[in-house]
Amino acid sequence: MTYLENQRVKLITLNLSNYLQVSKIAMQKDLVQFSPSKIDSPEDFKSYVEQAIADGSNNTAIPFLIYDKQANAYAGSTRFGNMHWKNKVLHIGWTWIGKQFQGTGLNIHVKFLMLEHAFETLNFDKVEFRVDERNSRSRKAVEKLGATLEGILRKDTLMPDSFRRNTCCYGILKEEWLVAKTHILKHLHSK
Repeated sequence: MTYLENQRVKLITLNLSNYLQVSKIAMQKDLVQFSPSKIDSPEDFKSYVEQAIADGSNNTAIPFLIYDKQANAYAGSTRFGNMHWKNKVLHIGWTWIGKQFQGTGLNIHVKFLMLEHAFETLNFDKVEFRVDERNSRSRKAVEKLGATLEGILRKDTLMPDSFRRNTCCYGILKEEWLVAKTHILKHLHSK
C-alpha cells in the first residue's frame, strides 16, 4: 500500500524520501504538546520518522503523510500503530496537523479514511485511540467518531517535560463500525 485517498485527503506512506514535505509543520510550536514524541528539531523529527519506518518494517505500524487535497498542501502525519495482527486490534494515532489545517474538517476525513481501511480492508476487529487526558480537543474529536471511553490509564506515560500523563483509552469495535460510519458520513455531508 502506498496511499489511501478520498475526495478531501490523500494519505501517503511515510518514508525517508518524503518526510521533509512536512518538516516545517513539525517544527510548529506546541504542535505535539500532549504527545510523548518530540519532533520540534530536525534531529528529533528524523528520529521520529526513522522509528515509524522501523515499526512499519516490523509490521506493527503504517505511518502516513497527510496531504490536504482542498488546500493542495501537505498538512501533517498520522499512523496505524501497535498493530496486533493475531488479536486484530490496532491504534490510530500519532496524528499531528499544521495549525493552519486545524478546524478545517481535515482530521475527520483522515480518521474516516483510516477507520474504513482498518475495518473493511485490513479486517481488524477493534480500533483504539489513546489520548492525553488533558487534551480535550482530541478527546472530543475521537468521541465525535463514535469511539467509547473504555478507561483511563493513570500516570502511564512519561512526557518529554517529565510529567506523567493519564491516558484516556477509547475504542470502536467492528460491530459498532456501521453505526459510527453512518454517523461520520452524515457529519461529512452536512458541511
